[in-house]
Amino acid sequence: MPKGSPERTAARKEEIISACEKLYQTMSFKDITLKEIGNETSFSRPTIYNYYQTKEEIFLALYEREYDRWNEELKSILYDNEKLAKEELAEKLAISIANREQLLKLLSMNNYDMEANSRPELLKSFKVAYGDSMKNVCRILTKFCPEKSVQEIQNFIYIFFPFMFGIYPYTSVTDKQRKAMKEANVDYVYQSIFEITNNCLLKLLL
Repeated sequence: MPKGSPERTAARKEEIISACEKLYQTMSFKDITLKEIGNETSFSRPTIYNYYQTKEEIFLALYEREYDRWNEELKSILYDNEKLAKEELAEKLAISIANREQLLKLLSMNNYDMEANSRPELLKSFKVAYGDSMKNVCRILTKFCPEKSVQEIQNFIYIFFPFMFGIYPYTSVTDKQRKAMKEANVDYVYQSIFEITNNCLLKLLL
């Protein structure tokens, strides 16, 4: 168990997560190791084991932090607006998604391995943040789309949240991927995160 005050523990966890996030900007999940994460922190690598036992646990914590940040944006949409037309609601939700590119990148990974290699208490903490995002979207739909039934809102959730897993691969492509698509004669029009998300939301809301 980690020693020290709750504030110290929280600060060290945040430093570990931020170190992982920094590496993830330029490296793939499979290439990032606990040693490299430790090299980005102000303390020794063995200290990390006081807080996280696997690389997957650190990524799950990063994942949770991204959902927490998205939840703040969702609550802002919910509480800072009295009324929103469907087009306005789609735009605001799409903007909130476009602001969370890191979350979309994490969604495109193999979440089964991440969750399988994390302790139950950390997995539960992550699921709380994930579940809160679903609840917040439901609250937004209930407030701004009062004509929608409970079943219709549930259907929205079960379409839009799986859709989010595919946003990053369809909008963030490398030059190598673009070249391969061109050579394969695939006539694909690339869209931004906002564009592809807004189009989906308009289809679901209107």
